Amino acid sequence: MGDDAGTVDELPRDALEGWLAGALDVAAVHIGGFSKPRSGFSAETWIFDAEILGDGPPETRRLVVRRETDDPAVYPQQAPGYDCEVEIQYRTMKALADHSEVPIAPLVGYEDDPSVLGAPFFVMGFVDGEVPVENPLYTAEGFFVDAPPERRRGMIEDGLRVLARVHDVDWRDAGMEWLAPPDVVPGSAHQVDLWEAYARRELAGRGHPVLEHGFAWLHRRLPDRDGAEDRTIGLCWGDARPGNMIWQGTRCVCATDFEAASIASPDQDLGWWLMFDRWSHETFGVGRLDGEPTRDEQRRIYAEWAGVEVPDTTFHEVFAAVRYTAIVVRVMNRTVARGLLPPDQTIWIDNPSTLCLSQILDEVG
Repeated sequence: MGDDAGTVDELPRDALEGWLAGALDVAAVHIGGFSKPRSGFSAETWIFDAEILGDGPPETRRLVVRRETDDPAVYPQQAPGYDCEVEIQYRTMKALADHSEVPIAPLVGYEDDPSVLGAPFFVMGFVDGEVPVENPLYTAEGFFVDAPPERRRGMIEDGLRVLARVHDVDWRDAGMEWLAPPDVVPGSAHQVDLWEAYARRELAGRGHPVLEHGFAWLHRRLPDRDGAEDRTIGLCWGDARPGNMIWQGTRCVCATDFEAASIASPDQDLGWWLMFDRWSHETFGVGRLDGEPTRDEQRRIYAEWAGVEVPDTTFHEVFAAVRYTAIVVRVMNRTVARGLLPPDQTIWIDNPSTLCLSQILDEVG
């Protein structure tokens, strides 16, 4: 990760310094060393220290830049013209910062001109804290396992509080109409159709019996096609889980990763949260730790924070596992396209998300 040439993995230092000076309205910005915590399948993430030279004494701030990759988006397009994941993430975070109590990293700005850094990007402030990761699995080792039971319970309770605050947002007042195409009725019926079309494109004729079973189950339980089965419609995070939160003690101090945002049933988010709880425990054969609320308890905790009746999330937990299974197909396709796996790999069908979906379908019948 040397920085003598002014770039790290082709991230142009001089261009970023100039852009930051303009975005912060200061005389100059000097960037120190970069670090790259991970290169995932959505945006690239870079962390760096910036010396900011303005009217007063120099100030050093730790910042994060997220840059779009060349790959097509991981998630299905919710609305025409919106498939740049860093734009979706930034606009959703900006709406939450302006219209909610959801803790969001301080936002510096978004740039859609690819000539600056080679692709659209946004910059935000760095938020310090701990993140429950999936590799190694946070329920099996790491700070969450080492924490006292009361901290584990407090974290889950606060995470559900933050999720409820996302759902408090008046999405129209927050200017999120762009996520809801005018020619569709937002809701579960539309989301199932959208994700089924996405899955079929990614499978490209390959059979996936468990995923096909999942979609068939969902269609049998959609009572109508006009969205009336949903308790309400609102802004959905899309990837609500402890690993997309930064924690200090029992408090979520920053919610992250809103590329999969949509206008849909809030129960869709809660179903994803609960499906991921299952994935992080039963799917991997990991027992629930002392202090961790059961899924029934988590439904009640969410309902208390949201001020609603305890929802029946069965449909949305199945839908969550269906979506996760389809996403893995998509990600494996991208991995093959990058030349990182051979075309005949079978991870697209033989993976923990498929197992999780199968487990849920066996339970619900």
